[in-house]
Amino acid sequence: MVKFLIQPDSEIPASNQLYNQIMFAIASRKYPPGHKLPSTRQLAMQTGLHRNTISKVYRQLEDNGLVAAQAGSGIYVREQGEDQSVSQRTPLVDQYPKAYQDIRQLLDDLLKQGCSLSEARDLFLAEIDWRLRCSARVLVTVPNEDLGAGQLMVQELERSFNIPIQLVPLEELEKILEKTRSGTVVTSRYFMGTAEAIASPKAVRVIPVDVYDYTSEIQLLSQLKPGTCVGIVSLSSGLLRGADVMIRSLMGERLLLMSTQPSDSYKLRAIARSAALILCDRASDETVKKAVFAVQEDLIRHPRVVCCENFISTDSINLLRRELGLD
Repeated sequence: MVKFLIQPDSEIPASNQLYNQIMFAIASRKYPPGHKLPSTRQLAMQTGLHRNTISKVYRQLEDNGLVAAQAGSGIYVREQGEDQSVSQRTPLVDQYPKAYQDIRQLLDDLLKQGCSLSEARDLFLAEIDWRLRCSARVLVTVPNEDLGAGQLMVQELERSFNIPIQLVPLEELEKILEKTRSGTVVTSRYFMGTAEAIASPKAVRVIPVDVYDYTSEIQLLSQLKPGTCVGIVSLSSGLLRGADVMIRSLMGERLLLMSTQPSDSYKLRAIARSAALILCDRASDETVKKAVFAVQEDLIRHPRVVCCENFISTDSINLLRRELGLD
C-alpha cells in the first residue's frame, strides 16, 4: 500500500497534499489503471484526516477524470489515453506552457542524475513548502540611519499585500534571526550584500527591491521655470539626499531646492511658505498639507502638493508577490 504523508504544519492545505500525492501515485503508475484506491476509512487511519476530507479529495479526482466510482465496489483508477495523460489534463499546462516545458526538462535532468520520481517529487515539495513557510514572516531591514526608508517600504508592502510586515534595523537583524526558524528578509538593493551575509547562514532568504524611478515627478520638475522653489519632504533621509543629487545632476542650479523630513516642523513650514511645488511621499502627505494650512495667512499663492504614491518599483512589487506566493 502506498504511504501518504500529511504535514500538519505545512502552509499547503491537507486536502491538497493528499490530492497531489494520489495524483503522483497515479502518474507514476504506483496506482496503475484499474487499481482500487484505499477506502476512506483506510486512508483516515493512515493519514489522520477526517473521512469527509478524503471523500472530498476522491470527488475532486473523479471530477478531473482520474478515477471512477463503482457503486458498491469502490474507487478505481481510470485508463488514460495517450492524449489524456495526467499532466496534460491540468488547465495550468495551457496557462503556463513554457513553465510546463521547463519542469519536464528539469525532471528529465534529475532522472539522468540518478534521482527517482519519488525523490524528485520530495525535492519539489520541500522547496515549495520551505518558500511558503518563509512567506509566513516577512522582515524589512535597513540601516538605523535611515529607518524612514524602511517605514516607507513596510507601509507600501502592507498596503500591496495585506499582510503584516516587521521592520528590523540592519544592525539588529542577526539577533532577530536567531529567534526565527524561517522567514523572508526584504531590503533595498543597496544593502543586499550585508543582509545576505547575515541571513544566509540561518537559511533565511533575502529579496532585494528597487526604488521607484520617479520618472513622472522628474518630468514635472523639468517643466518649471528657472528659479522656482521646490520642496521635497520624505520620511527617508537617504531618499532626500538621493533626490538632491539626482535633481542637481539633471537640472544644475535651475531650481531652488529645499528638503526636510516631516518631523522637522520649522523647516516644513519654511518650505510651505517658499515653495511653488512640494513633492512628498505618501507617509508625509497629510503632515505637509497641515503645514501649508498652518501658514496659509502668510501665503499669496498656495504651493502645489504632489504626493508620490510609490517608493518601491512596480517590478519589485510584482516579483515579491510571486516569491511570497500571493498571486
